[in-house]
Amino acid sequence: MKPHEHAQPPQDYSRYMDLNEGWVDRRIFWDEAIYERELEAIFARCWQFVAHDSQVPNAGDFVTTYIGEDGVIVSRHTDGEVYVYLNACTHRGNKICFADEGNARRFTCNYHGWAYSTAGELLGLPSEHAYDPGDIDRTQWGPRQARVASYKGMIFATFDPEAPSLDDYLGDYRWYLDAFLDNDEGGIEFLPGTIKSYANANWKFGVENFIGDAYHAWWTHDAGGRAMMGGPFPPYDPSDTFQASVNGHGWEFALEGVGDIAILGSQEVIDYYTAQRPKMAQRIGELRARLFGSLASAAMFPNMTFLPGIHTFRTWLPRGPRKLELRIWTVVPKNAPESVKQAINIGCNLTFNPAGTLEMDDGENWEGNTRTNRGWVSRHEKLHYGCGKSRQIEHPEFPGIVHEGQFNDANQRLFYQRWADLMNAKSWSDVPQRYTPRYAGRPTC
Repeated sequence: MKPHEHAQPPQDYSRYMDLNEGWVDRRIFWDEAIYERELEAIFARCWQFVAHDSQVPNAGDFVTTYIGEDGVIVSRHTDGEVYVYLNACTHRGNKICFADEGNARRFTCNYHGWAYSTAGELLGLPSEHAYDPGDIDRTQWGPRQARVASYKGMIFATFDPEAPSLDDYLGDYRWYLDAFLDNDEGGIEFLPGTIKSYANANWKFGVENFIGDAYHAWWTHDAGGRAMMGGPFPPYDPSDTFQASVNGHGWEFALEGVGDIAILGSQEVIDYYTAQRPKMAQRIGELRARLFGSLASAAMFPNMTFLPGIHTFRTWLPRGPRKLELRIWTVVPKNAPESVKQAINIGCNLTFNPAGTLEMDDGENWEGNTRTNRGWVSRHEKLHYGCGKSRQIEHPEFPGIVHEGQFNDANQRLFYQRWADLMNAKSWSDVPQRYTPRYAGRPTC
């Protein structure tokens, strides 16, 4: 079987859920065989975020990360292009880069000294005279390359040559992404430094929390919210609150424009965005200007999430069905004053990092969600995902499958629908098209 080909799924994964009734089988968060199929059918197939332009601005800059459990190097070569390839020597398989980030002219394997360029080309072998003519063609022995594409500074990669283009993969979700990535002419940048932590939890619990679980905030984060805002969260008001899903990508939001920015606890940041709001409206429209900064969270399938107003950005890297590696960054407007960037960074880290007032609450819950499945009886039970089944609407401006109300399981149900579709598909041509795009081509600001 070629690397991009996928085996026939051994079972119908749709049997692990009934999204019309509103339930999901707990085994998808515990079973080893299901997890192995995820690595093949989802992580080896889908486009995944690997870096931002601001992390690799110069030739030789690199970061290392993972696509599923496959380690990869993301590097900017001397030709200005970004390449993504396996972080594994093609001789005996050892890593060729052990650093998280940096600048390099080449990568050299510790074991036998095989050296590779920042484009993933095999450059040379020590004692190459030991090889007879015809033993090795160096042009054929670079590490496996991924397809690379970017959207407004965000760099994505996939190992599947048959995957749709990144624009098609994102589809109308770009309309929402632009509210975050392109509300100012300078765009965004990642502040230096990556926070890494681990949790004994299934990766899907973290993603589904961000794709549309405002419901937990008023209960789980009551104490943390009081600490950051000096008082409780305002009473939940379902008016002007929505969930939208496009091909498994999701965004849940209100339209008040200030809720998450206020959680940062900085008057300077509030004042900055108050002044920016008219400029945002001119650039991305009044509706998206109200959407940005509201009580909102978002996720791109399968494992990229962010909170637009709190400015935390993260990827959920699977480490087995019962463990995840979380990588976190603070994202800021590139043109913002340095004092505003630092105020955002402080507020972001006070709330959403492993020691943050809100992150600690969530991590404990996700571990509990996973750990209870250790029991044989427990793991064969169902979990309820039926909130808001009848709230789907047609909205004149919001693209995607839209539901009213932030207290709603709609985006989670559609996330698991996409999960089952991919798990069942032998190739991309077998993946059902459950949404008709509203925009032709790339939506503009």
